[in-house]
Amino acid sequence: MTMTDVPLTIGCYEYDTTRALFDGSVRVEGADVTMRTAATLPEIFERLVRGDEFDVTELGLTFCLRLLETGLPFVALPVFPNRVFRHSCVYVNVHSGISGPDDLAGRTIGEFGTYGQDSGVWAKGMLMDEYGFEPAKSRWVIGGLEHPAAPFDFVPHPHPADVEVSAAPEGKTLGAMLDAGEIDALFSANVPQCVLDGSPNVARLFPDFEPLERDYHRRTGIFPIMHTVVVRRELLRERPGIAHDVYRAFCEAKERAADRYRRDRRLYQVPTMVPWMNALVERNDRDFPRDWWPYGVSANRAALDAYLRYHHQQGLCPRRRRIEDVFAPELLDT
Repeated sequence: MTMTDVPLTIGCYEYDTTRALFDGSVRVEGADVTMRTAATLPEIFERLVRGDEFDVTELGLTFCLRLLETGLPFVALPVFPNRVFRHSCVYVNVHSGISGPDDLAGRTIGEFGTYGQDSGVWAKGMLMDEYGFEPAKSRWVIGGLEHPAAPFDFVPHPHPADVEVSAAPEGKTLGAMLDAGEIDALFSANVPQCVLDGSPNVARLFPDFEPLERDYHRRTGIFPIMHTVVVRRELLRERPGIAHDVYRAFCEAKERAADRYRRDRRLYQVPTMVPWMNALVERNDRDFPRDWWPYGVSANRAALDAYLRYHHQQGLCPRRRRIEDVFAPELLDT
């Protein structure tokens, strides 16, 4: 730290892509950084919305887009620390008679926190594109996954008038409701505990999801993006160049994580406890370019365009946003 370094508080989850920021081995140039996190990602998002704790924050894409409509005092950087293929995130009660996407019509489906949570936007969008799914033909129940919770109260909850959306009954959790057959299906960012416990009542809509997700990626070029990173607009005005400095730091931290995986191939990935991890890394190497987790606009245009289209198609924003509406102008050429 120097006398001219500006204090900067960054809120995000400690991923392998951000660990170098947390341990201080990567710095934001010209800044004295304080890293903060939380037990869950929605806690970080809520702290962003309710207070002025953070200068730079990880934020789910749907939260970012919803809050843009209400005057979000942050602008996004093309940094994407959380991305997951979502064929695997749709769960069904095995007694519901659902054996494929067509069977979701007319069913009651749970979704965590809000209608159109990041994982749900991607799952619905993929099902719409690939299988003709129509969300308005299902009933949607919003609540907590493992703990009873009302829908998030720190973001707007838009949805089309023809989509039936209700809160889970008081004291009920979506995981338990799925296990008991009180809902037919669940779109979930996290694996429900009943699945981890081996419940015979619950299965994935796509049990053999990996080949489907790999095929989807080969055909579309999309590696679904869940979260971005936002920076306070006031800070961009006060500190010209801060967007580039923060972007470079996140890129360097991510690249250090990627290099560990590359180096550890020589050691059969022994720093991890996962058997056959090396085989997985080698399999991924055939499907992905060298930078398999890219930041920047150019390498992510297909995924960002798809998400912005899904968000509008699903009635979560009144107009279809462009990439230029969301991300810092000085980083649109990345």
